[in-house]
Amino acid sequence: MNPPVFATLGCRLNAYETEAMRELSAAAGLENAVIVNTCAVTAEAVRKAKQEIRRLARENPGAPVIVTGCAAQTEPETFAGMPEVTRVIGNHEKMQAETWQSLRAPDFIGATERVMVDDIMSVRETAGHLIDGFGRHRAYVQVQNGCDHRCTFCIIPYGRGNSRSVPAGVVIEQIKRLVDRGFNEVVLTGVDLTSWGADLPGEPRLGDLVMRILRLVPDLPRLRISSIDSIEADDNLMLAIATEPRLMPHLHLSLQAGDDMILKRMKRRHLRDDAIRFCEEARRLRPGILFGADIIAGFPTETEAMFENSLKLVDDCGLTFLHVFPYSARQGTPAARMPRVPGPAIKDRAARLRAKGQEALRRHLESEVGQERVILTEGPRAGRTEYFTEVAFDRDMPEGTILKLRISGQDGARLQA
Repeated sequence: MNPPVFATLGCRLNAYETEAMRELSAAAGLENAVIVNTCAVTAEAVRKAKQEIRRLARENPGAPVIVTGCAAQTEPETFAGMPEVTRVIGNHEKMQAETWQSLRAPDFIGATERVMVDDIMSVRETAGHLIDGFGRHRAYVQVQNGCDHRCTFCIIPYGRGNSRSVPAGVVIEQIKRLVDRGFNEVVLTGVDLTSWGADLPGEPRLGDLVMRILRLVPDLPRLRISSIDSIEADDNLMLAIATEPRLMPHLHLSLQAGDDMILKRMKRRHLRDDAIRFCEEARRLRPGILFGADIIAGFPTETEAMFENSLKLVDDCGLTFLHVFPYSARQGTPAARMPRVPGPAIKDRAARLRAKGQEALRRHLESEVGQERVILTEGPRAGRTEYFTEVAFDRDMPEGTILKLRISGQDGARLQA
């Protein structure tokens, strides 16, 4: 008998939850199955999920194919209609031990109920199953799930439900276990990370959690926070940026656009100047801090002048790492009903944004040559600096360790040491 084959598409949170499912399915004794954890962020992500399902079904003949994740949650009938798919399970159900026990039942392959997807908006408990890290270098800790905001382009709240938080005490106990197991870096992750705590007693903020972790887990060498909404950054988070060297000097920002009218039509809660002001203040508090950002190219009604404002935001905010998303209409979202930008224009704008991002990354890489950096090794020949910049080593290094090395060069994509 063989263990299940897992495939993960999309975000780090999905990767985290795949590891949780791996544990749950192993505890249930599930064997000879294919599990695909899908992403719904764009129509292209859904297309890739279908492609991956067909490929894995061909490569694993006779094995039941179980589809879960955000695309399964938002479009269960789409996947249930695929001949390769045995069962579709929702984002809440995939984190429940009883789900995996039911999938082990001898008659589950022939069961008439192919879809196990409940209303995600009815889920009220804290974020899902906790695992003691994954990977051999850094551990991701899910502290929050879901989102209470309704950006007009975004399908994710309908895949993840409303925001719910893991209590600070639970998070800290998990991080202590990770440190005891030898992890040198922990990344706090969630769907809308800066909303952490709003549903907990006393309504603590993300900055409170960060400060508490650093105070109560003194042996943790490095803490990172994943993508944040800069308009929700609280005073304690800014204090941690300014005063806590163990909080790494890299933030990924959910900006999405650099034009005020487009931001309003996206139903974002910040304007262009808010983003610039945040970056300036964070840089004042922590000189040298680097920023990444998500930016959408070709949002409905975006004119060339509006797009130019997004392009200029890269320089105005001093962004270094760009995640560029060509706009993709998601059925059921308000933006899908807005006047669309022609496809070739979307493609062209995305390419120009990516080129702008490559230029910003190149400047950063060039400025790093000759500097001494503290690097967490991710493999024998790869690691990342405290600024999350990729580094290639000229000789084998022990994995999962923190080294201080001088940067000897760069190749346009990563540093060399």
